[in-house]
Amino acid sequence: MGIGGNGRRFSWVMLLIGLVLVADQCLKIWVKTHLHYGEEFSLFGQGWLSIHFVENNGMAFGFSLRGMYGKILLSLFRILAVGFLSYFVYRLIVEMAPGRVLVAFSLILAGALGNILDSAFYGLIFSESYFHGSVARLFPPEGGYAGFLQGKVVDMLHLPFFKPVFNIADLAISSGVILLIICYRDFFRPVSEAGLPVSAGSNDGDGAPTSHPAGSEAEH
Repeated sequence: MGIGGNGRRFSWVMLLIGLVLVADQCLKIWVKTHLHYGEEFSLFGQGWLSIHFVENNGMAFGFSLRGMYGKILLSLFRILAVGFLSYFVYRLIVEMAPGRVLVAFSLILAGALGNILDSAFYGLIFSESYFHGSVARLFPPEGGYAGFLQGKVVDMLHLPFFKPVFNIADLAISSGVILLIICYRDFFRPVSEAGLPVSAGSNDGDGAPTSHPAGSEAEH
């Protein structure tokens, strides 16, 4: 999967991450400001996908750590993970990694960023959401419901055969992981000494195939 030179690849990655973030945050803000906690309705008049508004204190698909310190610890871990992922995606761009690998890690990075925004800022800018109560307000005059890094992650997508409620950021992370599993061979594709792909039966002269991480080969 070729997506051009470094400049074009960087722009393409930024566009993909931006689209995921915009979609994720727009849906979260709409749900937070239009639905009361626990409200649910079917999408497209079908029962296979519904909007069900819940919040959680941490991890993807509703899993969380208990307590304020657990919440802050998880938020800090996410920030460190995003920093590492950002650098790793940059290296993938520079080293001309296969496009599928770049897309996979970009989706994971975008999803992680989407949920970090909730954790870092939603407690500051939203009022509390109550079960079957009034909907939350954006920038309430009395201030938000929690401090920095203590916000709750908004979830709303629900499938009848899958118990956890999730969001677009979670979906991006899961899609990226699945894509990595599908294209894992791109990380260690056999290459010649010139850095060009070779057939599976080729070797380095000692009878052993020569392979290098995907980031060290040229885009093909």
